[in-house]
Amino acid sequence: MHWCSLETGHERILKRAASELRVDFVEGAVGHRLRFGGGRGQDIAKAMGLRSGKTPTIIDATAGLGRDSFLLASLGAQVTLIERSEKMHALLADGMERAAQEGGAFREIMDRMTLLKGDAKDLIPKLNCDAILIDPMHPERKKSALVKQDLRQVREIVGTDEDAADLVRVALEHAQKRVVLKWPAKADPIEGVRACTHQIRGKTTRYDVFMLG
Repeated sequence: MHWCSLETGHERILKRAASELRVDFVEGAVGHRLRFGGGRGQDIAKAMGLRSGKTPTIIDATAGLGRDSFLLASLGAQVTLIERSEKMHALLADGMERAAQEGGAFREIMDRMTLLKGDAKDLIPKLNCDAILIDPMHPERKKSALVKQDLRQVREIVGTDEDAADLVRVALEHAQKRVVLKWPAKADPIEGVRACTHQIRGKTTRYDVFMLG
């Protein structure tokens, strides 16, 4: 009976460890997207202004799992990632270090990514960039089962971004060329933010693009 109890506890520990959030730029969906993605024809690349002969410097103000930053850096952009959650920042730093150790293309991409810890509202005024990407925690879906496990785990770590409108306004004051808000395709605009210049819409996600200058 005693050994059975130990085994059950060990199995629970293994199961919990297997489900813990991990930032991985090499394997899984991120690595697959690097190898088989649509290059600069992807919606996010178009929204951020990456096109033939144009490679803007970018701030990812809400880095999260770093997937968008990785994609943009893989397309040649210099990307500064900002993450204010201490735990999320640590996960990102670990994932970036492991990717750099892979060498080759992964090291080249990591060399174009700079990770900062802090509140983007405080850091953006001190930085220079062409474009700023903002991907706040999205409104919770009524059918929570539709949200992937890793995104639910991110929400548990970082909470909700109640100050998203403030962040957009700061970005609009300091970006050189554009600010892009990544938002659910059918969600209402964020209150307190001026109308965007145009939108790029996908099936589940849209990019509200604010052109500046």
